[in-house]
Amino acid sequence: MKKINLSRVLVENRHKRGLTQDDLAAYMGVSKTAVSKWETGTTYPDITLLPQLAAYFNISIDELMGYEPQLTKEQIRILYRQLSEDFSTLPLEKVLDHCREITRKYFSCFPLLYQIGSLYVNHISFIEDRTTASNLLNEASDLFARVKAETDNVDLAKQALNMEALCRLSLGKPAEVLDLLGSPDFSMTSSEPLLATAYNMLGNKKEARNILQVGIFQHIVVLINLLSIYMGLCLENEPAFKETCKRSIMIAEAFDLNQLHPGIILPLYFTAAQGYMKLNNDEKALEMLEQYTRVATHCHYPLQLHGDSYFDQLDKWLEDTLTLGNDMPRNGIMTRQSIYNCIASCKTLEPLKDYPHFQNILQRLQALTD
Repeated sequence: MKKINLSRVLVENRHKRGLTQDDLAAYMGVSKTAVSKWETGTTYPDITLLPQLAAYFNISIDELMGYEPQLTKEQIRILYRQLSEDFSTLPLEKVLDHCREITRKYFSCFPLLYQIGSLYVNHISFIEDRTTASNLLNEASDLFARVKAETDNVDLAKQALNMEALCRLSLGKPAEVLDLLGSPDFSMTSSEPLLATAYNMLGNKKEARNILQVGIFQHIVVLINLLSIYMGLCLENEPAFKETCKRSIMIAEAFDLNQLHPGIILPLYFTAAQGYMKLNNDEKALEMLEQYTRVATHCHYPLQLHGDSYFDQLDKWLEDTLTLGNDMPRNGIMTRQSIYNCIASCKTLEPLKDYPHFQNILQRLQALTD
């Protein structure tokens, strides 16, 4: 992340044009001492001189100040990692003050604003004070609304809209979610088959495979999310719940999602365990929790998105396309803590507390946090 550095820019531009400090001083109508102080950072030019200085070197005032309102993908990635680490090691207010300072400085860098909002959302569950958590969700919602309204990137605007809706839902405002999202799009149109076929006809099989792999992966992630939510809606129809649970796990196993994307599978097993508890089936609930624990304890932390022998084109897409690359929204410490807390603090699972199997599960999950 670059800071304002007028002194460096002045020296670089003066040297590039073969000018002396006397030359610049004469043009600006100031002393050589004044120019020397500008270039050492001892003092800054009067604000009224900035347009004249910028015009002299044929650069913008932003360039003159060495200020870049946009960060690169790699800079955002590095910054996000550091801020995520700060959430697990520093006082909350200190981290939030830093985030807000960065937001003010780069208020027109919309990919960064989106990631700051995502950072807030992904760490809300660790904030014990509900008022603070609600305020932060509102703050995140405002960031997503700005990104949605101002960015020229259609995909980023769509992502920001969905995240804004998630914030409103988390704040207990479902009517606002419906207003934001409107009616669902059930047109069943997708560009991947057409694009892949076109590339294949042109002899570019590699690009065709890449498009289809990424499309399949994205649709699987969406499908697992949908099934997890649908499972919770089927509790009044036990056969439908069990069938949904069975089919979800079959899809997960077919694509080896336990290894490929544990972050999407852990919530699925957790939802299934809660559902079986509500159906008074402790044995099946423990079975789901055992699966949850096996996945959690065999993961490599911090969790990362990645391909495998089947999705062998995925890693490049993650690196080239996603702002965070293959990084997940939470660092390893926070992820392991949330995996344990999810089970340990769940009221629905409390009837299992005297089962030796459940106690063993808690011990294995707690070991992740040590």
